[in-house]
Amino acid sequence: MQDFEPGNWVGRTQIRDDHFSFTLVRRIAAMFNTPAPAEGQELPWLWHWCFFDGCAEQRELGPDGHPALGEFMPPAHGRSRMWAGSRVEFLHPLRVGEAASRHTTIKHIEEKSGRTGSLLFVTLSHDLWQDEQLCVREEQDIVYREPNPPKLGAGDPLPEMQWCETISPDPLLLFRYSAATFNAHRIHFDWPYVTRDEGYPGLVVHGPLTATLNLAAFVQANPLARVRQFSFRGNRPLIAPADFKVGGHHAQSGFADLWAGDGTGISQRASVAFD
Repeated sequence: MQDFEPGNWVGRTQIRDDHFSFTLVRRIAAMFNTPAPAEGQELPWLWHWCFFDGCAEQRELGPDGHPALGEFMPPAHGRSRMWAGSRVEFLHPLRVGEAASRHTTIKHIEEKSGRTGSLLFVTLSHDLWQDEQLCVREEQDIVYREPNPPKLGAGDPLPEMQWCETISPDPLLLFRYSAATFNAHRIHFDWPYVTRDEGYPGLVVHGPLTATLNLAAFVQANPLARVRQFSFRGNRPLIAPADFKVGGHHAQSGFADLWAGDGTGISQRASVAFD
């Protein structure tokens, strides 16, 4: 990282326009085994993560399937990319069948040392606008780690939960979520690559997919709740096709703690604030 100066990247901005196409919304709904909202209805929580892809050309992809860095995002010098977490504030509903734009700013960059070596943390700020109204505000944490075998030791055990669902992350679900998000990261669908090149024991479940399923389980268990804020943080990867659980309990009035994990412990922690 000798030629890398964070000050040259912090503050950079990017605007992407998209349309919450009913065709894609219907495909997302089919993937989640849920009825599709009609045009004009609210886009379900966190489905906006399936939009605003940069549509990188095939020749622009790196060996891991991600677009090459060094244009908007800073260079990571061969490191592996992970979506470590997000903090999302829902201000106004996003509507299916309407155009929207996402305004992104590189907010913070920091170099740290971890169990797997040097880590580069990049925090992005996303503002989602529709009909000249700010609808969603989000901070997203991206981590680039050195290409060492991941450490997959046991995590803290899942606590007792007031609601809980079991998820079976077969390769079809992972493939469809990769397709819906236009995400070519090979750890989610390329078994020889993920086991040989990145050292995982199997296909890795997407962090945002886990978070989306976890928030959906909360909404299913609390149908009168109006979500205002949601955050999640990844602790350790989930490996397909082993079943995992999503669920949580009410911490206090208007707040709930959520978890996702399998028999080896917690993999993702989340929280939700609601009316």
